[in-house]
Amino acid sequence: MSKRKSIHIEGFSHKNPIPAGCRLGNMLMTGIITGTDPATGKVAATLEAQCAFMFRHVRAVVEAAGGSTDDIIKMSVWMADRSKRDVLNTEWLKMFPDEHARPARHTSQASLEGGQLINCDITAVFA
Repeated sequence: MSKRKSIHIEGFSHKNPIPAGCRLGNMLMTGIITGTDPATGKVAATLEAQCAFMFRHVRAVVEAAGGSTDDIIKMSVWMADRSKRDVLNTEWLKMFPDEHARPARHTSQASLEGGQLINCDITAVFA
């Protein structure tokens, strides 16, 4: 039996045969997490909605892997327009309100596909 465990969540999936994340031992890494509406599976229309859904999926993936958002050590974010990080920071501060206990984050500008305005991946380590 494999030590590696694929993580799947309801309301979010990749079009390819790729899980939302993978846990091996005490580590979790995800593929790209987008701002899709879990009810429709479609990318939300606004950056604000995409951000909110993206963070919702982040929480769901880490919890499905057996942890919490406190276990996230790094988030990498790609935005179509990096100058709009204030929208990202609104959701970031909701999830990570304690300035002394936030994960590392790197935000890059990228050409995103399919109406995406933002996406991310995370790394988590479970104690």
